[in-house]
Amino acid sequence: MGAAMRYLLVFLGFVLALAAPLRAEDAAPADHDRLVALDRELRDYMLPGFTAGVVLDSGARIGDVYSDAVMAQKLAGLDRFENALAALPVAAWPRAQQVDYLAVKSVLNGYRFNLEVLRPWKRDPGFYLDPLMAVAFTEVTGDEAAIAKLRERLRAVPPLLSSAKGNLTEVAGDFADLALHNLDNSDGVNHYHPYRAVPPAGIIGWYEDLLTRSRKTRPDLVADVTAARDALVAFRDWLRAGRPQMTAPGGVGAARYDWYIRHVRMIPLTAAEMQVLAEREYERTRASLALLRHRNRNLPALTLSQSAAEQAGKIAATDARVRQFLKDEEIVTVPDDVGDLGSNTPYIERPGGPNFWEQIQFRDPIPDHLHAVIPGHRFDAVLAERDTRPIRSTYSDGGRAEGWATYLEDALTLAGATRHEPRADEFIALFGIFRAVRVPADIAMQQNRSSVSEAVEFMRQRTPWLDEDVARVDAEIYLRRPPGYGIAYTIGKMQMDALLADRATQLGDAFSLREFHDQFLAAGRLPIALVRYEMTGADDEVALFWNTPPIPPAN
Repeated sequence: MGAAMRYLLVFLGFVLALAAPLRAEDAAPADHDRLVALDRELRDYMLPGFTAGVVLDSGARIGDVYSDAVMAQKLAGLDRFENALAALPVAAWPRAQQVDYLAVKSVLNGYRFNLEVLRPWKRDPGFYLDPLMAVAFTEVTGDEAAIAKLRERLRAVPPLLSSAKGNLTEVAGDFADLALHNLDNSDGVNHYHPYRAVPPAGIIGWYEDLLTRSRKTRPDLVADVTAARDALVAFRDWLRAGRPQMTAPGGVGAARYDWYIRHVRMIPLTAAEMQVLAEREYERTRASLALLRHRNRNLPALTLSQSAAEQAGKIAATDARVRQFLKDEEIVTVPDDVGDLGSNTPYIERPGGPNFWEQIQFRDPIPDHLHAVIPGHRFDAVLAERDTRPIRSTYSDGGRAEGWATYLEDALTLAGATRHEPRADEFIALFGIFRAVRVPADIAMQQNRSSVSEAVEFMRQRTPWLDEDVARVDAEIYLRRPPGYGIAYTIGKMQMDALLADRATQLGDAFSLREFHDQFLAAGRLPIALVRYEMTGADDEVALFWNTPPIPPAN
Protein backbone atom coordinates (compact mmCIF):
# COMPACT_ATOMS: atom_id res chain seq x y z
CA MET A 1 0.00 0.00 0.00
CA GLY A 2 1.45 3.39 -1.00
CA ALA A 3 1.85 6.24 1.45
CA ALA A 4 -1.05 8.16 -0.07
CA MET A 5 -3.42 5.21 0.30
CA ARG A 6 -2.26 4.71 3.89
CA TYR A 7 -3.30 8.23 4.80
CA LEU A 8 -6.53 8.00 2.86
CA LEU A 9 -7.45 4.70 4.57
CA VAL A 10 -5.84 5.55 7.88
CA PHE A 11 -7.89 3.05 9.86
CA LEU A 12 -5.93 0.19 8.24
CA GLY A 13 -2.81 1.06 10.31
CA PHE A 14 -0.70 -1.99 11.07
CA VAL A 15 0.44 -3.50 14.40
CA LEU A 16 4.15 -3.67 15.15
CA ALA A 17 5.94 -5.68 17.79
CA LEU A 18 8.41 -2.90 18.60
CA ALA A 19 5.88 -0.78 20.41
CA ALA A 20 7.86 1.03 23.07
CA PRO A 21 9.90 4.08 22.05
CA LEU A 22 13.27 4.71 23.58
CA ARG A 23 13.27 6.09 27.08
CA ALA A 24 15.16 9.27 27.86
CA GLU A 25 17.45 7.35 30.21
CA ASP A 26 18.63 4.92 27.53
CA ALA A 27 22.30 5.57 26.87
CA ALA A 28 23.21 7.25 23.60
CA PRO A 29 26.20 5.88 21.67
CA ALA A 30 29.42 7.80 22.00
CA ASP A 31 29.16 8.75 18.35
CA HIS A 32 25.95 10.64 19.08
CA ASP A 33 28.12 13.31 20.71
CA ARG A 34 29.81 13.74 17.33
CA LEU A 35 26.39 14.28 15.75
CA VAL A 36 25.54 16.94 18.33
CA ALA A 37 28.84 18.72 17.68
CA LEU A 38 28.33 18.47 13.92
CA ASP A 39 24.85 19.97 14.20
CA ARG A 40 26.16 22.89 16.25
CA GLU A 41 29.06 23.48 13.87
CA LEU A 42 26.75 23.37 10.85
CA ARG A 43 24.38 25.96 12.30
CA ASP A 44 27.28 28.25 13.16
CA TYR A 45 28.73 27.77 9.68
CA MET A 46 25.51 28.90 8.01
CA LEU A 47 25.24 32.18 9.92
CA PRO A 48 23.85 34.71 9.11
CA GLY A 49 21.36 32.39 7.41
CA PHE A 50 18.46 33.22 5.15
CA THR A 51 15.77 34.73 7.35
CA ALA A 52 14.55 38.30 7.37
CA GLY A 53 15.77 38.91 10.89
CA VAL A 54 19.44 38.64 9.97
CA VAL A 55 19.28 41.03 7.04
CA LEU A 56 18.87 44.30 8.88
CA ASP A 57 21.51 43.52 11.48
CA SER A 58 23.98 42.89 8.68
CA GLY A 59 23.49 46.53 7.77
CA ALA A 60 25.87 48.10 5.31
CA ARG A 61 27.75 44.81 4.95
CA ILE A 62 24.79 43.11 3.27
CA GLY A 63 26.37 43.26 -0.17
CA ASP A 64 29.42 41.41 1.14
CA VAL A 65 27.50 38.96 3.33
CA TYR A 66 25.36 37.75 0.41
CA SER A 67 27.81 38.18 -2.45
CA ASP A 68 28.06 35.49 -5.12
CA ALA A 69 31.58 34.60 -4.01
CA VAL A 70 30.65 34.16 -0.35
CA MET A 71 27.56 32.12 -1.14
CA ALA A 72 29.48 29.89 -3.57
CA GLN A 73 32.06 29.29 -0.86
CA LYS A 74 29.30 28.40 1.61
CA LEU A 75 27.80 25.94 -0.86
CA ALA A 76 31.12 24.22 -1.52
CA GLY A 77 31.72 23.92 2.22
CA LEU A 78 28.64 21.77 2.71
CA ASP A 79 30.47 18.78 1.18
CA ARG A 80 32.54 18.48 4.35
CA PHE A 81 29.44 18.29 6.55
CA GLU A 82 27.76 15.76 4.29
CA ASN A 83 30.84 13.52 4.35
CA ALA A 84 31.11 13.78 8.13
CA LEU A 85 27.42 12.93 8.55
CA ALA A 86 27.66 9.95 6.19
CA ALA A 87 30.62 8.57 8.17
CA LEU A 88 28.63 8.19 11.40
CA PRO A 89 27.63 4.58 12.21
CA VAL A 90 23.95 5.47 12.47
CA ALA A 91 22.65 1.98 11.61
CA ALA A 92 23.82 0.72 15.02
CA TRP A 93 22.23 3.55 16.96
CA PRO A 94 19.06 3.33 19.05
CA ARG A 95 15.91 4.63 17.40
CA ALA A 96 15.80 8.02 19.13
CA GLN A 97 19.36 8.79 18.06
CA GLN A 98 18.60 7.71 14.50
CA VAL A 99 15.78 10.26 14.55
CA ASP A 100 18.25 12.93 15.66
CA TYR A 101 20.51 11.93 12.76
CA LEU A 102 17.70 12.30 10.21
CA ALA A 103 16.75 15.66 11.70
CA VAL A 104 20.30 16.96 11.20
CA LYS A 105 20.32 15.49 7.70
CA SER A 106 17.14 17.42 6.83
CA VAL A 107 18.70 20.66 8.09
CA LEU A 108 21.81 20.07 6.00
CA ASN A 109 19.69 19.27 2.93
CA GLY A 110 17.72 22.46 3.51
CA TYR A 111 20.87 24.57 3.61
CA ARG A 112 22.02 23.09 0.32
CA PHE A 113 18.64 23.81 -1.27
CA ASN A 114 18.72 27.41 -0.06
CA LEU A 115 22.19 27.97 -1.47
CA GLU A 116 21.67 26.10 -4.72
CA VAL A 117 18.02 26.79 -5.61
CA LEU A 118 16.13 29.35 -3.51
CA ARG A 119 18.84 32.07 -3.24
CA PRO A 120 16.43 34.70 -1.88
CA TRP A 121 19.17 37.35 -1.76
CA LYS A 122 19.25 37.24 -5.59
CA ARG A 123 15.61 36.43 -6.41
CA ASP A 124 13.34 38.10 -3.86
CA PRO A 125 13.18 41.83 -3.05
CA GLY A 126 11.04 40.96 -0.04
CA PHE A 127 14.07 39.29 1.53
CA TYR A 128 15.39 42.79 2.20
CA LEU A 129 12.03 44.48 2.84
CA ASP A 130 10.47 42.10 5.35
CA PRO A 131 12.48 43.20 8.41
CA LEU A 132 12.02 46.90 7.68
CA MET A 133 8.34 46.98 8.64
CA ALA A 134 9.09 46.14 12.27
CA VAL A 135 11.49 49.09 12.46
CA ALA A 136 8.64 51.44 11.56
CA PHE A 137 6.45 49.91 14.29
CA THR A 138 8.94 51.01 16.96
CA GLU A 139 7.65 53.40 19.61
CA VAL A 140 9.54 56.69 19.81
CA THR A 141 8.81 57.23 23.49
CA GLY A 142 11.24 54.63 24.85
CA ASP A 143 14.39 55.09 26.87
CA GLU A 144 17.58 56.33 25.30
CA ALA A 145 18.95 52.84 24.74
CA ALA A 146 15.86 51.91 22.70
CA ILE A 147 16.09 55.16 20.73
CA ALA A 148 19.76 54.52 20.03
CA LYS A 149 18.90 51.07 18.68
CA LEU A 150 16.16 52.54 16.51
CA ARG A 151 18.53 55.17 15.14
CA GLU A 152 21.12 52.50 14.33
CA ARG A 153 18.56 50.47 12.40
CA LEU A 154 17.20 53.47 10.56
CA ARG A 155 20.69 54.37 9.42
CA ALA A 156 21.18 50.81 8.14
CA VAL A 157 18.22 51.07 5.76
CA PRO A 158 19.72 53.18 2.94
CA PRO A 159 22.95 51.16 2.56
CA LEU A 160 21.01 47.91 2.90
CA LEU A 161 18.66 48.78 0.04
CA SER A 162 21.54 50.08 -2.06
CA SER A 163 23.33 46.73 -1.66
CA ALA A 164 20.08 44.88 -2.36
CA LYS A 165 19.88 46.44 -5.82
CA GLY A 166 23.28 45.00 -6.63
CA ASN A 167 22.41 41.54 -5.33
CA LEU A 168 18.97 41.19 -6.96
CA THR A 169 20.02 39.99 -10.40
CA GLU A 170 17.54 37.10 -10.88
CA VAL A 171 14.29 38.55 -9.54
CA ALA A 172 11.15 36.47 -10.00
CA GLY A 173 8.22 38.36 -11.49
CA ASP A 174 5.79 37.33 -8.74
CA PHE A 175 8.31 38.33 -6.08
CA ALA A 176 8.72 41.77 -7.66
CA ASP A 177 4.95 42.28 -7.86
CA LEU A 178 4.47 41.26 -4.24
CA ALA A 179 7.22 43.62 -3.11
CA LEU A 180 5.73 46.51 -5.08
CA HIS A 181 2.31 45.83 -3.61
CA ASN A 182 3.65 45.63 -0.06
CA LEU A 183 5.62 48.85 -0.40
CA ASP A 184 2.52 50.91 -1.21
CA ASN A 185 -0.46 48.98 0.16
CA SER A 186 -1.70 47.66 3.47
CA ASP A 187 -1.79 43.87 3.33
CA GLY A 188 -5.32 44.00 4.72
CA VAL A 189 -4.55 41.42 7.40
CA ASN A 190 -2.37 43.45 9.77
CA HIS A 191 -1.67 40.68 12.27
CA TYR A 192 0.59 42.00 15.01
CA HIS A 193 0.70 45.48 13.48
CA PRO A 194 0.05 48.39 15.84
CA TYR A 195 -3.59 49.36 15.54
CA ARG A 196 -4.52 52.25 13.28
CA ALA A 197 -8.11 53.09 12.37
CA VAL A 198 -6.84 53.47 8.82
CA PRO A 199 -3.79 51.22 8.31
CA PRO A 200 -0.82 52.98 6.71
CA ALA A 201 -0.30 52.29 3.02
CA GLY A 202 2.34 49.57 3.07
CA ILE A 203 5.94 49.74 4.21
CA ILE A 204 6.41 53.28 2.92
CA GLY A 205 3.21 54.32 4.66
CA TRP A 206 4.45 52.98 7.96
CA TYR A 207 7.64 55.04 7.62
CA GLU A 208 5.41 58.06 7.04
CA ASP A 209 3.60 57.08 10.25
CA LEU A 210 6.92 56.87 12.10
CA LEU A 211 7.92 60.24 10.67
CA THR A 212 4.73 61.85 11.97
CA ARG A 213 5.29 60.39 15.44
CA SER A 214 8.96 61.43 15.43
CA ARG A 215 8.09 65.02 14.58
CA LYS A 216 5.83 65.16 17.63
CA THR A 217 8.03 63.52 20.26
CA ARG A 218 11.56 62.91 18.90
CA PRO A 219 12.51 65.55 16.31
CA ASP A 220 16.12 64.37 16.57
CA LEU A 221 15.04 61.21 14.67
CA VAL A 222 13.38 63.06 11.79
CA ALA A 223 16.44 63.18 9.52
CA ASP A 224 17.13 59.44 9.92
CA VAL A 225 13.47 58.46 9.40
CA THR A 226 13.29 60.68 6.32
CA ALA A 227 16.43 59.13 4.85
CA ALA A 228 15.08 55.63 5.42
CA ARG A 229 11.71 56.57 3.90
CA ASP A 230 13.41 58.12 0.87
CA ALA A 231 15.53 55.00 0.39
CA LEU A 232 12.37 52.88 0.33
CA VAL A 233 10.77 55.18 -2.25
CA ALA A 234 13.90 54.96 -4.40
CA PHE A 235 13.91 51.17 -4.08
CA ARG A 236 10.25 51.05 -5.16
CA ASP A 237 11.02 53.21 -8.18
CA TRP A 238 13.96 50.97 -9.06
CA LEU A 239 11.71 47.91 -8.91
CA ARG A 240 9.08 49.60 -11.09
CA ALA A 241 11.62 50.55 -13.69
CA GLY A 242 13.18 47.12 -13.81
CA ARG A 243 10.00 45.06 -13.55
CA PRO A 244 9.76 44.28 -17.31
CA GLN A 245 13.10 42.47 -17.10
CA MET A 246 12.23 40.61 -13.86
CA THR A 247 10.80 37.48 -15.44
CA ALA A 248 12.37 34.59 -13.54
CA PRO A 249 9.92 31.95 -12.24
CA GLY A 250 8.91 32.19 -8.60
CA GLY A 251 8.50 28.47 -7.94
CA VAL A 252 11.22 25.85 -7.80
CA GLY A 253 9.75 23.47 -10.41
CA ALA A 254 8.09 20.06 -10.08
CA ALA A 255 11.13 17.81 -9.63
CA ARG A 256 12.83 20.12 -7.15
CA TYR A 257 9.59 20.52 -5.22
CA ASP A 258 9.29 16.76 -4.73
CA TRP A 259 12.97 16.60 -3.72
CA TYR A 260 12.45 19.28 -1.08
CA ILE A 261 9.28 17.71 0.28
CA ARG A 262 11.01 14.36 0.75
CA HIS A 263 14.54 15.29 1.79
CA VAL A 264 14.00 18.52 3.74
CA ARG A 265 10.37 18.41 4.93
CA MET A 266 10.72 14.61 5.24
CA ILE A 267 7.16 13.98 4.12
CA PRO A 268 6.85 10.55 2.44
CA LEU A 269 4.58 11.75 -0.36
CA THR A 270 4.90 13.22 -3.83
CA ALA A 271 3.10 16.33 -4.99
CA ALA A 272 0.74 14.20 -7.08
CA GLU A 273 -0.18 12.06 -4.06
CA MET A 274 -0.71 15.12 -1.87
CA GLN A 275 -3.05 16.68 -4.43
CA VAL A 276 -5.23 13.55 -4.44
CA LEU A 277 -5.34 13.52 -0.65
CA ALA A 278 -6.10 17.22 -0.44
CA GLU A 279 -8.92 16.99 -2.97
CA ARG A 280 -10.49 14.22 -0.92
CA GLU A 281 -10.10 16.31 2.23
CA TYR A 282 -11.67 19.30 0.47
CA GLU A 283 -14.64 17.18 -0.57
CA ARG A 284 -14.99 15.82 2.96
CA THR A 285 -14.88 19.21 4.67
CA ARG A 286 -17.13 20.87 2.07
CA ALA A 287 -19.68 18.10 2.49
CA SER A 288 -19.36 18.37 6.27
CA LEU A 289 -20.15 22.08 6.10
CA ALA A 290 -23.31 21.42 4.08
CA LEU A 291 -24.44 18.73 6.53
CA LEU A 292 -23.67 20.84 9.57
CA ARG A 293 -25.56 23.81 8.17
CA HIS A 294 -28.53 21.51 7.60
CA ARG A 295 -28.24 20.14 11.14
CA ASN A 296 -28.12 23.65 12.56
CA ARG A 297 -30.68 25.20 10.20
CA ASN A 298 -33.15 26.06 12.96
CA LEU A 299 -30.55 27.51 15.32
CA PRO A 300 -29.96 31.26 15.48
CA ALA A 301 -26.91 32.58 13.63
CA LEU A 302 -23.97 33.61 15.77
CA THR A 303 -23.32 37.33 15.75
CA LEU A 304 -20.08 39.22 15.35
CA SER A 305 -18.52 40.97 18.33
CA GLN A 306 -19.26 44.68 18.26
CA SER A 307 -16.47 45.90 20.52
CA ALA A 308 -13.05 44.99 21.80
CA ALA A 309 -14.54 44.37 25.24
CA GLU A 310 -17.10 41.92 23.87
CA GLN A 311 -14.43 40.05 21.93
CA ALA A 312 -12.14 39.96 24.98
CA GLY A 313 -14.97 38.41 26.96
CA LYS A 314 -15.49 35.73 24.31
CA ILE A 315 -11.78 34.93 24.29
CA ALA A 316 -11.59 34.68 28.08
CA ALA A 317 -14.61 32.37 28.19
CA THR A 318 -13.17 30.25 25.37
CA ASP A 319 -9.80 29.91 27.08
CA ALA A 320 -11.36 28.83 30.37
CA ARG A 321 -13.64 26.36 28.59
CA VAL A 322 -10.83 24.84 26.53
CA ARG A 323 -8.49 24.42 29.49
CA GLN A 324 -11.21 22.73 31.54
CA PHE A 325 -12.07 20.48 28.60
CA LEU A 326 -8.44 19.41 28.15
CA LYS A 327 -8.26 18.46 31.82
CA ASP A 328 -11.69 16.85 32.28
CA GLU A 329 -11.53 14.82 29.08
CA GLU A 330 -7.89 13.77 29.59
CA ILE A 331 -6.76 15.22 26.26
CA VAL A 332 -3.24 16.48 27.01
CA THR A 333 -1.22 17.43 30.06
CA VAL A 334 -1.08 21.19 30.63
CA PRO A 335 1.54 22.10 33.28
CA ASP A 336 0.11 24.16 36.11
CA ASP A 337 2.44 27.07 35.39
CA VAL A 338 1.22 27.61 31.80
CA GLY A 339 -0.54 30.94 32.21
CA ASP A 340 -2.39 33.23 29.83
CA LEU A 341 -1.31 32.68 26.22
CA GLY A 342 -3.24 35.54 24.64
CA SER A 343 -5.14 35.39 21.39
CA ASN A 344 -4.27 35.26 17.72
CA THR A 345 -6.95 37.55 16.27
CA PRO A 346 -7.10 41.06 17.77
CA TYR A 347 -10.35 43.00 17.54
CA ILE A 348 -10.21 45.39 14.59
CA GLU A 349 -12.92 47.49 12.99
CA ARG A 350 -12.37 47.56 9.23
CA PRO A 351 -14.13 49.85 6.76
CA GLY A 352 -14.91 46.87 4.55
CA GLY A 353 -15.96 44.60 7.40
CA PRO A 354 -14.16 41.64 9.01
CA ASN A 355 -11.79 39.50 6.99
CA PHE A 356 -12.03 35.70 6.74
CA TRP A 357 -10.43 34.96 10.11
CA GLU A 358 -12.43 37.66 11.87
CA GLN A 359 -15.72 36.51 10.35
CA ILE A 360 -15.20 33.30 12.29
CA GLN A 361 -13.28 34.37 15.37
CA PHE A 362 -15.52 37.33 16.17
CA ARG A 363 -18.46 34.91 16.30
CA ASP A 364 -16.78 32.12 18.27
CA PRO A 365 -13.02 32.15 19.00
CA ILE A 366 -12.65 28.40 19.50
CA PRO A 367 -11.35 27.33 16.05
CA ASP A 368 -8.21 29.46 16.14
CA HIS A 369 -7.89 29.14 19.92
CA LEU A 370 -7.44 25.38 19.51
CA HIS A 371 -5.12 25.87 16.53
CA ALA A 372 -3.02 28.84 17.55
CA VAL A 373 -3.27 29.20 21.33
CA ILE A 374 -3.95 26.10 23.45
CA PRO A 375 -3.20 23.28 22.88
CA GLY A 376 -1.91 24.57 19.52
CA HIS A 377 0.95 26.88 18.57
CA ARG A 378 1.45 29.00 21.67
CA PHE A 379 1.20 26.07 24.06
CA ASP A 380 3.47 24.09 21.74
CA ALA A 381 5.99 26.94 21.86
CA VAL A 382 5.96 26.96 25.68
CA LEU A 383 6.88 23.28 25.73
CA ALA A 384 9.54 23.82 23.08
CA GLU A 385 11.19 26.55 25.15
CA ARG A 386 11.59 24.04 27.98
CA ASP A 387 13.35 21.49 25.76
CA THR A 388 17.05 21.33 26.58
CA ARG A 389 18.11 18.56 24.17
CA PRO A 390 20.91 19.92 21.96
CA ILE A 391 19.47 18.93 18.56
CA ARG A 392 15.74 18.90 19.15
CA SER A 393 15.62 22.17 21.05
CA THR A 394 16.92 24.00 17.96
CA TYR A 395 14.72 22.21 15.41
CA SER A 396 11.29 23.49 14.39
CA ASP A 397 9.52 21.91 11.43
CA GLY A 398 6.62 23.83 9.89
CA GLY A 399 4.87 20.64 8.82
CA ARG A 400 4.94 19.35 12.39
CA ALA A 401 3.77 22.69 13.83
CA GLU A 402 0.92 23.22 11.38
CA GLY A 403 0.03 19.53 11.18
CA TRP A 404 -0.41 19.34 14.96
CA ALA A 405 -2.40 22.57 15.12
CA THR A 406 -4.69 21.65 12.21
CA TYR A 407 -5.22 18.14 13.57
CA LEU A 408 -6.44 19.70 16.82
CA GLU A 409 -9.29 21.53 15.07
CA ASP A 410 -10.97 18.37 13.79
CA ALA A 411 -9.80 15.92 16.46
CA LEU A 412 -10.92 17.98 19.44
CA THR A 413 -14.23 18.75 17.77
CA LEU A 414 -14.82 14.99 17.55
CA ALA A 415 -13.68 14.70 21.17
CA GLY A 416 -16.27 17.27 22.28
CA ALA A 417 -14.54 20.65 22.44
CA THR A 418 -17.38 22.44 20.59
CA ARG A 419 -20.33 21.00 22.52
CA HIS A 420 -21.00 24.46 23.96
CA GLU A 421 -22.09 25.77 20.55
CA PRO A 422 -23.25 23.50 17.69
CA ARG A 423 -22.65 26.22 15.10
CA ALA A 424 -18.96 26.31 16.02
CA ASP A 425 -18.65 23.00 14.16
CA GLU A 426 -19.44 24.90 10.96
CA PHE A 427 -16.48 27.17 11.60
CA ILE A 428 -14.17 24.21 12.13
CA ALA A 429 -15.32 22.93 8.72
CA LEU A 430 -14.64 26.33 7.15
CA PHE A 431 -11.11 26.26 8.52
CA GLY A 432 -10.68 22.75 7.10
CA ILE A 433 -11.84 23.84 3.67
CA PHE A 434 -9.33 26.69 3.57
CA ARG A 435 -6.53 24.39 4.74
CA ALA A 436 -7.35 21.86 2.01
CA VAL A 437 -7.46 24.32 -0.90
CA ARG A 438 -4.02 25.61 0.03
CA VAL A 439 -2.46 22.32 -1.05
CA PRO A 440 -3.14 22.53 -4.81
CA ALA A 441 -2.51 26.29 -4.71
CA ASP A 442 0.89 25.81 -3.05
CA ILE A 443 1.90 23.05 -5.43
CA ALA A 444 0.76 24.90 -8.55
CA MET A 445 2.73 28.03 -7.61
CA GLN A 446 5.88 26.07 -6.76
CA GLN A 447 5.60 24.07 -9.99
CA ASN A 448 5.20 27.37 -11.91
CA ARG A 449 1.77 26.37 -13.21
CA SER A 450 0.05 29.22 -11.38
CA SER A 451 0.77 32.84 -10.53
CA VAL A 452 -0.02 34.35 -7.16
CA SER A 453 -3.13 36.05 -8.53
CA GLU A 454 -4.35 32.76 -10.02
CA ALA A 455 -3.76 30.96 -6.73
CA VAL A 456 -5.71 33.68 -4.91
CA GLU A 457 -8.65 33.29 -7.27
CA PHE A 458 -8.57 29.49 -6.96
CA MET A 459 -8.69 29.59 -3.16
CA ARG A 460 -11.41 32.23 -3.09
CA GLN A 461 -13.67 30.31 -5.46
CA ARG A 462 -13.57 27.26 -3.21
CA THR A 463 -13.63 28.82 0.27
CA PRO A 464 -16.74 30.57 1.65
CA TRP A 465 -16.07 34.00 3.20
CA LEU A 466 -12.45 34.09 1.95
CA ASP A 467 -11.46 37.66 1.08
CA GLU A 468 -8.75 38.76 -1.33
CA ASP A 469 -6.38 40.14 1.30
CA VAL A 470 -6.24 36.97 3.40
CA ALA A 471 -5.92 34.81 0.28
CA ARG A 472 -3.11 36.98 -1.12
CA VAL A 473 -1.16 37.02 2.15
CA ASP A 474 -1.43 33.23 2.32
CA ALA A 475 -0.33 32.80 -1.28
CA GLU A 476 2.65 35.07 -0.68
CA ILE A 477 3.72 33.04 2.32
CA TYR A 478 3.55 29.75 0.45
CA LEU A 479 5.44 30.97 -2.59
CA ARG A 480 8.12 32.95 -0.77
CA ARG A 481 8.84 30.61 2.11
CA PRO A 482 10.80 27.42 1.46
CA PRO A 483 8.52 25.02 -0.46
CA GLY A 484 5.82 23.01 1.22
CA TYR A 485 4.45 25.36 3.86
CA GLY A 486 1.03 25.64 2.27
CA ILE A 487 0.61 21.86 2.17
CA ALA A 488 1.74 21.51 5.80
CA TYR A 489 -1.68 22.12 7.36
CA THR A 490 -3.78 19.47 5.63
CA ILE A 491 -1.02 16.96 4.89
CA GLY A 492 0.41 17.31 8.40
CA LYS A 493 -3.07 16.83 9.82
CA MET A 494 -3.48 13.64 7.80
CA GLN A 495 -0.09 12.43 9.04
CA MET A 496 -1.30 13.05 12.60
CA ASP A 497 -4.49 11.09 11.92
CA ALA A 498 -2.41 8.23 10.55
CA LEU A 499 -0.07 8.27 13.53
CA LEU A 500 -2.99 8.20 15.96
CA ALA A 501 -4.48 5.26 14.08
CA ASP A 502 -1.16 3.41 14.07
CA ARG A 503 -0.67 3.92 17.80
CA ALA A 504 -4.26 3.10 18.75
CA THR A 505 -4.11 -0.10 16.70
CA GLN A 506 -0.74 -0.95 18.15
CA LEU A 507 -1.76 -0.52 21.79
CA GLY A 508 -5.39 -1.64 21.60
CA ASP A 509 -7.17 -1.28 24.94
CA ALA A 510 -4.01 0.18 26.49
CA PHE A 511 -4.19 3.25 24.23
CA SER A 512 -4.60 6.58 26.04
CA LEU A 513 -5.27 9.77 24.09
CA ARG A 514 -3.57 11.95 26.69
CA GLU A 515 -0.48 9.74 26.74
CA PHE A 516 -0.42 9.76 22.95
CA HIS A 517 -0.52 13.57 22.80
CA ASP A 518 2.00 13.95 25.62
CA GLN A 519 4.41 11.54 23.98
CA PHE A 520 4.02 13.24 20.61
CA LEU A 521 4.74 16.69 22.05
CA ALA A 522 7.67 15.35 24.07
CA ALA A 523 9.36 14.15 20.87
CA GLY A 524 10.01 17.77 19.85
CA ARG A 525 9.05 19.73 16.76
CA LEU A 526 10.44 17.22 14.28
CA PRO A 527 8.90 16.07 11.00
CA ILE A 528 5.92 13.87 11.83
CA ALA A 529 7.34 10.90 9.92
CA LEU A 530 10.34 10.92 12.26
CA VAL A 531 8.13 11.13 15.34
CA ARG A 532 6.10 8.21 13.99
CA TYR A 533 9.26 6.11 13.66
CA GLU A 534 10.29 6.95 17.22
CA MET A 535 6.84 6.29 18.70
CA THR A 536 5.90 3.13 16.78
CA GLY A 537 9.07 1.62 15.36
CA ALA A 538 7.52 1.60 11.88
CA ASP A 539 10.37 2.26 9.46
CA ASP A 540 8.56 2.24 6.10
CA GLU A 541 8.48 6.04 5.85
CA VAL A 542 11.96 6.86 7.17
CA ALA A 543 13.40 4.32 4.73
CA LEU A 544 12.84 7.02 2.10
CA PHE A 545 15.10 9.52 3.87
CA TRP A 546 18.42 7.79 4.51
CA ASN A 547 19.87 8.35 1.03
CA THR A 548 19.76 11.83 -0.48
CA PRO A 549 20.15 12.09 -4.27
CA PRO A 550 21.47 15.28 -5.89
CA ILE A 551 19.02 18.12 -6.30
CA PRO A 552 17.40 17.73 -9.75
CA PRO A 553 18.14 20.31 -12.44
CA ALA A 554 15.63 23.08 -13.08
CA ASN A 555 12.63 22.07 -15.14
